[in-house]
Amino acid sequence: QVQLVESGGGLVQPGGSLRLSCAASGSTGSINAMYWYRQAPGKQRDLVAAVSSAGSTNYADSVKGRFTISRDNAKNTVYLQMNSLKPEDTAVYYCRAVDVAGFVSWGRGTQVTVSS
Repeated sequence: QVQLVESGGGLVQPGGSLRLSCAASGSTGSINAMYWYRQAPGKQRDLVAAVSSAGSTNYADSVKGRFTISRDNAKNTVYLQMNSLKPEDTAVYYCRAVDVAGFVSWGRGTQVTVSS
């Protein structure tokens, strides 16, 4: 079983930057792909970015060129560097991990608010 804890959210002005972190614990050796999702009030939870165990990445069109996902396997941590933030990026950001058996783990989320 894998436990995930997100951190790094907060209030930032439009055009600013934040870096989110997601620390994994437990059966971390079984983790395959890791993901960042976000959910704005009244909306569904959407995929933001993904990184495979080999380091290949994918992004939602809305964040391409602004967000970067990365992982440090030695620290069992995945990051989301968010630049040029917009008010529409405001949401709760969740970390998700899928292990080699296909089991899914979610973190509790961290709030990101982009506002002047």
